[in-house]
Amino acid sequence: MAWLAGYPREKVNWHPTVDLEKCVKCGMCMNCGRQVYTWKKEGPVVENPLSCIVGCTTCANLCKGNAITFPDIKELRALYEREKIWAHVTKQMKEEGKLTVKE
Repeated sequence: MAWLAGYPREKVNWHPTVDLEKCVKCGMCMNCGRQVYTWKKEGPVVENPLSCIVGCTTCANLCKGNAITFPDIKELRALYEREKIWAHVTKQMKEEGKLTVKE
């Protein structure tokens, strides 16, 4: 996965948390293409936290009740800096041809 370039996903603290008291059960979070959530009687439950794409906050951005939060982005950026993940991502993306200039 280019977002981590070999760094273990289970070591990255990045997944949503749902405050069910704020949840209005609009269902927007269930649009997650990674199936992070399961719908229960009480509302959405984060069933597969490690399936969440690191850095993605789409569900929180669209949550009608503002019930979804993520860890502080500063912590994630500090991890990328400390573990030199950015350099590894850039290298991997070049190898995959994703950073090739198109003319």
